[in-house]
Amino acid sequence: MYDVCVIGAGVNGCSIAHFLTKSGKKVALFDKDGIAAGGSGAAGAFISPKFSKGGELKELIEKSYLFSLDFYSQNFPSFLKRAPLLHIAKEEFDAQKLRAFKENTSLKITETPLQVSQILREEAQKNENVYLLNGGVVDAQGVCRAMAEGTDFFHYEVKNLVWQDGYYEVGDIKAKEVVLAYGAYEPIIHEPYINLRGIWGHRIDIHTSTRTEVTMHHHVSISKCEDGNMAIGATHNVHYHPQKNIEPYDINEGREELLKKANLTIELKNVEVLKDYTGLRSGSNDYLPLIGRMVESKNNFDEISYYPNLTMINGVGGYGFVLAPYIAKQLCEFIIDGKDVDAFLMPLRFYKRYIKGLQKSR
Repeated sequence: MYDVCVIGAGVNGCSIAHFLTKSGKKVALFDKDGIAAGGSGAAGAFISPKFSKGGELKELIEKSYLFSLDFYSQNFPSFLKRAPLLHIAKEEFDAQKLRAFKENTSLKITETPLQVSQILREEAQKNENVYLLNGGVVDAQGVCRAMAEGTDFFHYEVKNLVWQDGYYEVGDIKAKEVVLAYGAYEPIIHEPYINLRGIWGHRIDIHTSTRTEVTMHHHVSISKCEDGNMAIGATHNVHYHPQKNIEPYDINEGREELLKKANLTIELKNVEVLKDYTGLRSGSNDYLPLIGRMVESKNNFDEISYYPNLTMINGVGGYGFVLAPYIAKQLCEFIIDGKDVDAFLMPLRFYKRYIKGLQKSR
């Protein structure tokens, strides 16, 4: 008997598994493809805030950015490459957001230093920009595997859950609690109020003679160059879904797109593509993550009913490695101590909207 079964071994599943294991829980971790084998493994895994005017998502990501930098630095320093972050606006609309961000953020912003190359300084001077001393890139697959240590991992596709006698049957094992963290793939529990968007991503690792001193966000994200190696990506494609599209994804076309966008920021010379990473990330309709108890849809709209001992963590989009540790800690504290999850992140918010829509249509 396990205390908790986590279904999905991307950054969400591995993060909640880490916190639960550290809290003394016996955890089983399931994934049909392997640890960080999907969207999480293909993520750029850049640790940065959201450069926007304001709102709940911006504030959440800012808190998560600070928390996650500290979390990776303290617990998994060998998987985090620290580097200053230079974010350059692409157009005037982005520039307006950056100006508002700089006026309202509590983060320490500095001037672009002299050690940044002349090419980048000129590009930054032409456009509104933000320079932060604290940023970095995480080894996506490496840190997920490290967070999963201490769990029992099962390379197995879970297709259904059975609740009886106070526990869940998950394949051949039993667990008192289940956490759903399977991203935007086919759901195990079909609830009409949960509608996750699939975001296909492609990242490449390259070797180049071009040198960069900082991590950059412009037309695409580019990591600091170390020993001639850098990461570029990931793309955000909402039109391709591996379970829905007939034609396979074109790796070569994706590479060309990444290199073209990177060269709009800095000229890359003598490029050799070392490895491609592709996968499906998940996002919600309001762009906020979903963590907390799963509501069970019923015909009686006056009464809210929850699945027993069933929670979820999902919908982190392109900020998975920023958001996941922060929200996983919240979910762990709910499961262990019953501490409240932020209401604006709970799946209940979508259920209430779903019910209002049904009532209006009557």
